[in-house]
Amino acid sequence: MNEAARIVEEYLRLHMIPDPDAARQFCAPGFEIRFTGNRLMHDPAEATAFNRSRYKWVKKKFGPTHVVAGGSDDETVVYQTGTLYGEWPDGTAFEGNRYVDRYVVRRGKIVRMEVWNDSAEILLVRAGLAKP
Repeated sequence: MNEAARIVEEYLRLHMIPDPDAARQFCAPGFEIRFTGNRLMHDPAEATAFNRSRYKWVKKKFGPTHVVAGGSDDETVVYQTGTLYGEWPDGTAFEGNRYVDRYVVRRGKIVRMEVWNDSAEILLVRAGLAKP
C-alpha cells in the first residue's frame, strides 16, 4: 500500500474510534480540516465534537482509496471514499450515507483534509425541507 494511503487510513481508523489524540500524530503543524458547509477546523478533536453534535454515533465503511500526485514532489493527494453508518441524535439508524474525503499528505503528515458526505441532504429530507 502507498505510504500516504496508509497514513490516511490509519488516521481515519483512529478518528472513527474516536481517538482524536491518537489521530493527531498524523497531522502536520497548521493542519486544516474543511467539513461540509465549509466549516473550518484545525484539530481532530474539533471534528469529533462536530460529529457528536450531528450524530449519536457515526463510523465509516471504507471503500476504495485513490492516490494521485500532489502539487509538489513531496506532496500526495489521497481520496478516501465509502459510506457512513450510525445513528442520528434521535436514535434512528442509518447506513449507505456516501462520503468522499480528500487529504493532502506532505512529508509523511496530513496537512489538509476536506470532507463531503450526504448527511446535510439526508437531514433536510428528515426535516421535511427537501424531497427524497
